[in-house]
Amino acid sequence: MRTLASAGVPLAEVGDLLEADSETFAATLEEVHRALTSRIEELTARRDRLHRLDHGDRALLPDRACAILETLAGLGFDSAYVTGQREALVLTRALVPEIFDGFMTWLEQSLADPETVELTRLGWEVRSWDPDDPRIEEVARELAGKLLTRRELLSMPSGFEGRSDTATRYGMVNRHMEDRVPSIARLNALVEAELRAAGIAVPQR
Repeated sequence: MRTLASAGVPLAEVGDLLEADSETFAATLEEVHRALTSRIEELTARRDRLHRLDHGDRALLPDRACAILETLAGLGFDSAYVTGQREALVLTRALVPEIFDGFMTWLEQSLADPETVELTRLGWEVRSWDPDDPRIEEVARELAGKLLTRRELLSMPSGFEGRSDTATRYGMVNRHMEDRVPSIARLNALVEAELRAAGIAVPQR
């Protein structure tokens, strides 16, 4: 009786249950099991929501994206770069959900390739250069060349390019730092030009 009551069987029903036949007893226990399982799932979901609220990024991004940000920090990228990538991920998820999974795949593969990581570091150093520095053109060529080695990850999802607001949505994601860092704006523009020259359909500015 104590076990049944602690498992959630109402006390008023315990007596009848003890006198029930084996089939009724088993069916009642199965019903109690389903109710407990449902309650556990509900409590787990509540706990996860609280966990996300208590852990900044996880309130806005899935675990996979948060792992990418943690990897960036672990590789030694400074907080400003990690913040920029966090903004890009949040904007992509909100504005261009069609490419969100592909964007995460691209980031994961990039961070697994030491050459790409070092080239990314160089691209980030451009922020401290003069926007007219001729070295930016060379960095743009190297970055575009690396991007083109994984051309399949650069394609837009079917139907996305035909949307009237494609360029606006893409621009808000890919150029969200340009107003703060003019040299990065020039680098991005040069990279996009290299990609278009190679046949990649990058939305026009």
